[in-house]
Amino acid sequence: MSPAPVPSVGVRIRQARLERGLGLRALAREVGVSASLVSQIETGKSQPSVSTLYAITTALGISVESLFEARETAAAVGSATVVHALAAFAADPGRRIGPLVTPGEREVLELDSGVVWERLGHVPGTDVDFLLVTYRPGGSSSGSGGLMRHPGTEYGYLTSGELVLTLGFDEQVLRPGDAVSFESTTPHRYRNDGDEPAVGVWFVSSHTVP
Repeated sequence: MSPAPVPSVGVRIRQARLERGLGLRALAREVGVSASLVSQIETGKSQPSVSTLYAITTALGISVESLFEARETAAAVGSATVVHALAAFAADPGRRIGPLVTPGEREVLELDSGVVWERLGHVPGTDVDFLLVTYRPGGSSSGSGGLMRHPGTEYGYLTSGELVLTLGFDEQVLRPGDAVSFESTTPHRYRNDGDEPAVGVWFVSSHTVP
């Protein structure tokens, strides 16, 4: 059974940007990328890297988890009306994912630089990403090689392969059975320098530790 598809990341980003009355160039300036890249992401011609995705969602004031949510809305653009009919999943943003999610039922986000996120569950009222994360050989959380930072805390457990974590000024090699936990506001980056996929379970909360 194939993994469940999710609506385009770009569609949801465009929707959030228009709802906030933010132009392409204004969003691009906040994120530190070109307006052309933002446009390509919104139209599905390009996928964001993990670092760019977090930068965009932070600038828009939305959670990464919300990109998995499907809903229908209309946004006026000049004299035209763009209707986002996202009927693949239930429209209720507070919907329960689980308590049991089988491999064939997972919602999947394909990101740039060889990274795949699979949603493992969701409890309404929480703002948490519960993910099975895969870094393909050569994959990285940042296409440019830069470090990322975003609100919240994260916990990860690697089940297979090897993953290099750069955390601040330190670099660690994660192997199967290794676990990490840190505040996501600390500059960090993941990359897979190996020849096989690096797979692990990640739990990321958008709430920063006081």
